[in-house]
Amino acid sequence: MAIRKVALLTAGGIAPCLSSSVGALIERYSEVAPDVEIIAYLNGYQGLLKGEYITVTPEIRANIHLLQSFGGSPIGNSRVKLTNVADCVKRGLVKEGQDPQQVAAQQLVADGVDVLHTIGGDDTNTAAADLAAYLAKNNYGLGVVGLPKTIDNDVYPIAQSLGAWTAADEGARYFNNVVSEHTSNPKMLIVHEVMGRHCGWLTAATALAYRKLLNEQSWLDSFGTSRSRREVHAIYVPELEIDIDAEAARLSKVMESVGNVNIFLSEGAGVEAIVSEMHSRGEVIPLDPFGHVKIDLINPGAWFAAQFAPMIGAQKVLVQKSGYYSRSAPANARDKELIHDCATVAVDAALNGISGLVGMDEDQNNNIRACEFERVAGGKPFDTKQIWFDELLKEINQPKGKLLSH
Repeated sequence: MAIRKVALLTAGGIAPCLSSSVGALIERYSEVAPDVEIIAYLNGYQGLLKGEYITVTPEIRANIHLLQSFGGSPIGNSRVKLTNVADCVKRGLVKEGQDPQQVAAQQLVADGVDVLHTIGGDDTNTAAADLAAYLAKNNYGLGVVGLPKTIDNDVYPIAQSLGAWTAADEGARYFNNVVSEHTSNPKMLIVHEVMGRHCGWLTAATALAYRKLLNEQSWLDSFGTSRSRREVHAIYVPELEIDIDAEAARLSKVMESVGNVNIFLSEGAGVEAIVSEMHSRGEVIPLDPFGHVKIDLINPGAWFAAQFAPMIGAQKVLVQKSGYYSRSAPANARDKELIHDCATVAVDAALNGISGLVGMDEDQNNNIRACEFERVAGGKPFDTKQIWFDELLKEINQPKGKLLSH
């Protein structure tokens, strides 16, 4: 069947790839199938359920390259899970008794859409997988082709998610300024909380990128600008056990010899301990529509700071979160190249009637292809056995710790 019309949507949290991905898809269609009409649903699956979209006009196509310099999404995001019927009803997106997947499918048919392009993370693409299965099961004859967006880099079977490299670089730049706060007070503890609910890749990659910035810097040790005070002193990720007592003993020595301590913490590293503590106090655990703990409301960085500060003799504590800064940036050159390559394959897949999540398939030598939706899942852990991570921990003199089961 010849494709006459495609639709785009972006969903979930924002990432540095969204504007670039939307632009790349439109550019590719304009190159190889200029007669295909393109619409963009507003605010993710919410816009799809409500039938709210904009049409990509010739003027937009002519100037679509401008999106490459922007962060965020030009068409808006939202967190909507089509299989969470109660939440969709509560938010007024469907009526009582309606199936959100059926409403979405019927809206696509009503709008004359042949292929839906979803750009999002694990939740977005598992939702896309569910929708694709529903469409196939009910013989709607519509295709779904996704692109993997998540700064956490935690989607199976994708080796490298779009926007993650940029987020690491931006998080490094963010901390490169924040670290100077150690000069505001003696014996200061700075906790840099990095996004990553289940996966520590972004925390590790941000620390690596930050240390590259340190490598480029010249120092005046004799007059207070030593590298040791701006160094990464600890990296904590969800995949590795944190022995707080042992780490406090190690960091106490750093505090005494250097005068301050800098910790890079994945936001998911202490969630289980915090949630357990909240349960013991009878507190309600805040959850999002996908059933995830609302990490921003339980504040892991502050919790860890409260544990470590008295144990290492910190006189002042600063907790800083780089997530919203780093995820809002426009894509860097490395990500733009990957986005272009994935968008090319995504459009070709759509034109050939192939559904799936397009990205580097880690089970097929990292080739960029439309990965089968039944293989798509979130929560992929960071592989802490990688050589670069081992070397990173050795360089900052941190014991690796025991691997936690996932």
